[in-house]
Amino acid sequence: MRIDLHCHSTASDGTDTPAELVRHAAVAGLDVVALTDHDTTRGYAGAIAALPEGLTLVTGAELSCRVDGISMHMLAYLFDPAEPALLAERELVRDDRVPRAKGMIAKLNALGVPVTWAQVERIAVGGSVGRPHVATALVELGVVPTVSDAFTEEWLADGGRAFVEKHETDPFEAIRLVKNAGGVCVFAHPAAAKRGRTVPEARIAQLAEAGLDGIEVDHMDHDADARDRLRGLAKDLDLLVTGSSDYHGSRKTVTLGAYTTDPEVYGEITRRATGAFPVPGTGGA
Repeated sequence: MRIDLHCHSTASDGTDTPAELVRHAAVAGLDVVALTDHDTTRGYAGAIAALPEGLTLVTGAELSCRVDGISMHMLAYLFDPAEPALLAERELVRDDRVPRAKGMIAKLNALGVPVTWAQVERIAVGGSVGRPHVATALVELGVVPTVSDAFTEEWLADGGRAFVEKHETDPFEAIRLVKNAGGVCVFAHPAAAKRGRTVPEARIAQLAEAGLDGIEVDHMDHDADARDRLRGLAKDLDLLVTGSSDYHGSRKTVTLGAYTTDPEVYGEITRRATGAFPVPGTGGA
């Protein structure tokens, strides 16, 4: 089985619609794909309606968290999307994205970059607005050559000249909320140092004690040394190890299925989840 547990659609900052994402996943030879848009579940219906036969969909979300002043992302799988407390927290995070984006635009304008809210809104196509949309605007304007090049201290990285903070959930609270909604928690790309400061291993150990289920090890932002170190940490903390593409369509160069999760780990994730079940494809629309 080929299993990719971290993908984004136009419901957040990907360039494929949810329907396109699952169709592309089938063409890429995946057996299981997870839809994990940022702080939203709005892509579920479109993905399920178009789900091809032979492909299974894992519903999820990538939750924006912050601990010790460090931004981090928590992948939540197979939770009940209607559970009130987790839904309220997701909406709180998502609602703060628009004023944050406008704040970044104001800072960029002060730096002489003529980006506008209308441009970013067009790029977002109704999805949850995030830094990748602002970064895409910088690419369109010729300020940087790629989206990744916008995530530096010069521009949009944590603490960068145009960075603006947003509401982010305490990860211990995120674990509690996801667990109460029947879901499973995996720390996304924990060693992605080029994105900014990373969470210390001692803090990851505390998250494991609080109920963290796993860490995403095989990821494009982790080199071989980081993967080896994270595998050792996962073993020490009895955490599951996942691998995922973190696919964003044409917004990133990584392809669907570039990194995958072991079928036994996938089976354990589905065993632990009680809030929702994987959705088998029946042919799609």
